[in-house]
Amino acid sequence: MRHGNTMEVMADIELKDLLAEVRRIEVVSKRRVTDMMAGNYSSAFRGAGVEFHEVREYVPGDDPRTVDWNVTARLGRPYVKKFVDERQLTVVFLLDLSASMRSGFGVWTARQAAARVCASIGLSAAKCDDQVGLIAFSGGVDKYVRPERGTRHILRIIRDALALRGSGRATDISAVLEFAGRVIRRRAVVFLVSDFLSAGWERSLTPFSFKHDLVAVRLKGPELGPLPRAMLRLVDPETDEIRVLDATDPEVRRAHEEAVLGWERRCRNAFQRADVDLLDITVTREPGRDLVTKPILSFFSMRQRRGCRT
Repeated sequence: MRHGNTMEVMADIELKDLLAEVRRIEVVSKRRVTDMMAGNYSSAFRGAGVEFHEVREYVPGDDPRTVDWNVTARLGRPYVKKFVDERQLTVVFLLDLSASMRSGFGVWTARQAAARVCASIGLSAAKCDDQVGLIAFSGGVDKYVRPERGTRHILRIIRDALALRGSGRATDISAVLEFAGRVIRRRAVVFLVSDFLSAGWERSLTPFSFKHDLVAVRLKGPELGPLPRAMLRLVDPETDEIRVLDATDPEVRRAHEEAVLGWERRCRNAFQRADVDLLDITVTREPGRDLVTKPILSFFSMRQRRGCRT
């Protein structure tokens, strides 16, 4: 078989695998995006304001500030304006495509977990007739999918979340927030989906969160927990540097634990300073049906209890 044909067959196999994975995520996510989950999503994220609904006759207890004086003067009786929450939202996923998102010890890579997050939240948004968009990034912006409605559009976003390749190995969160701030003109709910392992992104959160409801979706693999007691050969996905780690050494284990705790503190301090909500998705070594659904539902419930700010 010629080399060109071999490459075509391999590409065809990869495409079939990709479509099968998209289909699996769609089926599982649709099954779990019940009316309850969509309702929790709707309550957790309100629209950008209020819109006029109707004029009706004044009844005791109505706010005098809502009196429509033009209608009142014309009809000779007091009438008030009624408003309803503007429900329609724009939801945008900012998806990290850097090399570290394709690695890890877990049952899924961070990218595969990210696709499931986009599916669960995106299908909930579609059920509420909200628009959903995607900005994929690595060292810069790699792809922008404009917000649209509908399940077919969500499937495109799931496919892109799995298939896109970043143009750079490193992560530049500041650059994607700057780009998003230019193209998303109306206030939106923005999910920043990343492992947040890069440096230098902390100060870029605050200016963006003033304008939009920014949610950090942090993907955590089992490598951020206790290390297995063994000799480990580790490859830095962003530099290809190979390192052998003796994880049986107590000093090595202590240093790893301190580094992870320092990273946790750095992330949480940055999110708190910028008033950004945090949704943690922990990928384990063993498959579990609630690895994504359960933390998302808990996050929606937290937003409901606290009162959302969109």
